Order: sequence, then C-alpha cells, then structure tokens
Amino acid sequence: MPSASTGAPVTTGAAVSAPHAVSAPLAGSVPTAGTDSRMAPGGPGYRRMNFALFLAGVATFALLYSTQALLPLLSSDFGASASEASWTVSAATGGLALFVLPMSALSERFGRRTLMTASLAVAVVVGLLVPFAPSIGALVVLRAVQGAALAGLPASATAYLAEEVRPKALITAIGLFVAGNSIGGMSGRVVTGWVAQEWGWRVAVGTIGLIAVVCAVAFRLLLPAPRHFTPGSLRPRVLARTVRGHLANPLLCRLYAIGALFMMVFGGVYTVIGYRLGEAPFSLPQGVVGSVFLVYLVGTVSASTAGRLAGRLGRRGSLYVAGATTTAGLLLSLAGSLAMVLLGLVLITAGFFAGHAVASSSVSHTAKEGRAQASALYQSAYYIGSSAGSTLGAVAFHAGGWAGTVAMGLFAVLGVVSITLFGSRAARVAARRVPAPAPAH
Repeated sequence: MPSASTGAPVTTGAAVSAPHAVSAPLAGSVPTAGTDSRMAPGGPGYRRMNFALFLAGVATFALLYSTQALLPLLSSDFGASASEASWTVSAATGGLALFVLPMSALSERFGRRTLMTASLAVAVVVGLLVPFAPSIGALVVLRAVQGAALAGLPASATAYLAEEVRPKALITAIGLFVAGNSIGGMSGRVVTGWVAQEWGWRVAVGTIGLIAVVCAVAFRLLLPAPRHFTPGSLRPRVLARTVRGHLANPLLCRLYAIGALFMMVFGGVYTVIGYRLGEAPFSLPQGVVGSVFLVYLVGTVSASTAGRLAGRLGRRGSLYVAGATTTAGLLLSLAGSLAMVLLGLVLITAGFFAGHAVASSSVSHTAKEGRAQASALYQSAYYIGSSAGSTLGAVAFHAGGWAGTVAMGLFAVLGVVSITLFGSRAARVAARRVPAPAPAH
C-alpha cells in the first residue's frame, strides 16, 4: 500500500517514531502474514460486518445532522438568527469532538463493539427527547449531549476495522463505513425536509430518532464479535503517552489537519445552503430544500471508491484530486443558476467524501499501536472542523452572503493543498536520507 497521503513513509507511525512510545499494547495484536485470520472480502462475517457498520454510520450522521436542513424553521419558530440556529449543529459536532478521545480510551478497555452499542443506545434515547425541547437553548444542550454520546462510534469503528480486517481491504471497509455516513446524512436531511414541510420540525427530528432505533438494533445483532481485540489500560499516564506519541508524529498531525479543513468546507456549505435556496432568487419550499441533500449519494460512491483512486494515484495524488474537485464545486456554486448550484454541490460532496476516506484510512494505516486513540484524534479534529465550519459558514453568510461562505471554503481547501504539498516535500527529503544499498560483492 502506498505511503500515507501527506508525505513520510508509513514506518514513521506513532508506535515507531514517537518519543513517548507505549510499552504495553493498547490494541489487538496483529497476526503474521502467514496466519492472518482477519476478515477479508468473501470471507465469513465480512458482509455482516460491513452492513452493521454501514448502519452505524447511517444512524450516526442522521442523528448528528438531524437539525441541519431545518435551520430556517428553527429560526422562525424560536426567533433565532442563522448563526444562533447553527449552534444546534455545532453543539452536536462539538460534543462529539470533545468526547471522542475519552470514549476511545473506554473502547480500549471495554471493547469496540460494547462501546459502540452503548453510544448508539444513549444517542437514540436523547434523539427521542429532542422533539420536546422548549427553547433554542434547551435544544442546543440536548444536541451537545447527543453529540457526546455519538463520540463512541467513529474512532471505535475505525479501530475495530483496523484490528479485524486485513490491510488490503482496510480502505474499502472504511470507505463503506464513510458511505454509511453519507447515506445517513442524506436520508436524515431529506426525511426531515419533507416531514417538516407537512408536520413541522419536531415530528421530523422524532422520525429520525425512530429510524436510528432500527439501525441501532440491527447493528448490534449483525456486528461479529471481535476476535483480535486485547483489552488495554485505562491509566491516564498510559493514555497520555499514547496521545503524545501520536501528536509527535508529523504525518498524523498533517492528516488530522486535512480532515478538519475538509470538514470545515462541508459543514459550512451544508449549514448555509438551506438559507440560500429558501431565499430569492430560488425560494424553494422546505421539502425541496431537503431533497437537495440527495446529492449525498455522490459521497457514497466517492467514499466507497476511494481505495481504487488511491491505488491509481497514491494517497497524496488522491488528496490533490479531492481538493481540486471541491474547489471547482465551490466556484460553480456561485452561479445564479439552480442547475449550476446543484452541480457545485455534487462536486463539493464528491471531493469531501473522497478526501475524508483517504485521510481517515491513512491514520488507521499509519498508527501501529493505540489505533483507537489515533483515530479518535482524527475524529476530534474532523468534528472540530465541522463545528468551526458550521459557525463560520453561517457568520460568513450573514456578513457577505453565499460568496462569503464560498470564500471561507476556498481558504480551507487552500490549507489542504498546502499541507499535502508540504508532505510531498517531506517525503522527498526523507527519501534522500535513506542510504543507498551497498553494492553486492
């Protein structure tokens, strides 16, 4: 597999190069090549595992972004501005970002499947309470709690895959989980859009809660029991050494920044798009605005095919393509034509999900120990980017209209390209430092 997407060779993973490497293993042991009993395409349990995590991804994104398509209605119902209503999204993603690392530590001790099940259960219960929020403040608090509960899903899922799936199938498996995210994000927004148009936003978010209940039950019944997980320690010093080791790895830090910047674009665009399409010159009804999120199907395809893209272009090449695609989409979305705006959303979505799948799989591939913590740090950065994008996108829209939101997105994509270029240079420098093999005698 090619070296990770931003530069240094894979052997610079946290467990190898970190100055504070952990002496005791924090993740399941990896079988040797000749005795690899992990799951692979066509093998027993592989399809069940993929479908279970796909459903977990659906539930996670449907719940996490359940209010995003409803922001204009929330503004009207509670008398809140766009930036105030956007906190119902930012609070959820911010809660996830803050709690993903502690949750990953719990998954090291109690197991990935156990923590994912508990997280989904709590998030679903809160989701059923959200429709009864009496004020915008209460709604924001409930959404923050819901996001904190969902923090047990993303890092635990990628760590589970890294331990239970063979390396050659890892990008594809993570891509399918990310595809579940896109389906959840799409279905949540489409369903809430049409339901809210007929019965209001409270019934809409309640419907998403019921859908998440079904996904959570099916997930628990389908996901195979882990076979390669070894419980780790909950000692704070062990966790701190692991986190310091990952943060001391320049490659991982670049991947974290890339995930955050991609998500800033995506969060900003999709938080504000409902306001733009609901106003002149488009003036679309709520149900039609919700249906715009069918564009997420493009993300399902681009995420699930990210492995093939990386195989052809390498990880850095894939990130360049993802950044260029996102940039083209942002620029097209400035047009006054609805068709051009929709095409712009298609390109933004395709670029984002491809970049996210490549970056997140690179983290799992790079970290040799403490994978849950490595993935948790990525997810934390990713959802901090989402919270920042949702808030900054709304602020930019208030200050400069859609062009302001696009400018914020272009600035974030410039950051992705700059980091990837820096990684390419770091890879070349590292390659020159490798001594040439001694001539045979």
